Amino acid sequence: MGFPDDPRQDSLPSSASQERSATASPEVDSSSKWTWVPIRSLGPRHRDRIAAHLISLDAADRYLRFGYPANDAQIARYVDMLDFDQDEVFGIFNRRLDLIAMAHLAHPATPTESSRGTMAEFGVTVLKKARGRGFGARLFEHSVLHARNRGVQTLFIHALSENTAMLKIARNAGATVERDGSESDAWLRLPPDTFASHVEEVMGQQAAEFDYQIKRHVTTVQRIIETISEVKAHISDSRHIAGE
Repeated sequence: MGFPDDPRQDSLPSSASQERSATASPEVDSSSKWTWVPIRSLGPRHRDRIAAHLISLDAADRYLRFGYPANDAQIARYVDMLDFDQDEVFGIFNRRLDLIAMAHLAHPATPTESSRGTMAEFGVTVLKKARGRGFGARLFEHSVLHARNRGVQTLFIHALSENTAMLKIARNAGATVERDGSESDAWLRLPPDTFASHVEEVMGQQAAEFDYQIKRHVTTVQRIIETISEVKAHISDSRHIAGE
């Protein structure tokens, strides 16, 4: 954990297993428990959107996510170091294709040699304007499904003890939470994958991709309409000035 005068803050770690796993208040809304949420896998071409998402967090949220209020430059370096080949990054987009919630599922470089088996670490951020809709919980469920389908046996969360919302998500999933002063660790034993779990993941990915492409098309059309309206307004103003 870095402190304001800690030289390790010069750069953020590239793996969620080396950073704070939880965000500020990934709130749970029981009313949205059975509402489908399109969760899309993110890749290198989404780095700008990921950076914009994280930089929009305030100091308190950055502290809960990274263990200290990381500045913009540190966040930019963290995003540049994301390894999309080894780890998984998932996102939820709004209608304007703003990334309003994201999760980082970090896989260890080598298999874990312990009674917990192979592990992956979960981290999540949800923008304040998008909280109260259960997005943090849905990203957690999605990450659990993805991890178990890849042979992960234990999902790990490292969070500040004050991050009660994230720890509640873990406890509700059946995780064992161990508190050590200002920090807490949560361990969730995952069931083995099944044919049904793989089908569920594939269907979810296809539906999320379809949803994303629709939003992308609508956004493109809206921009074209706005551009045409701006051009017409400019022409109208020009004619008015010319006295036509």
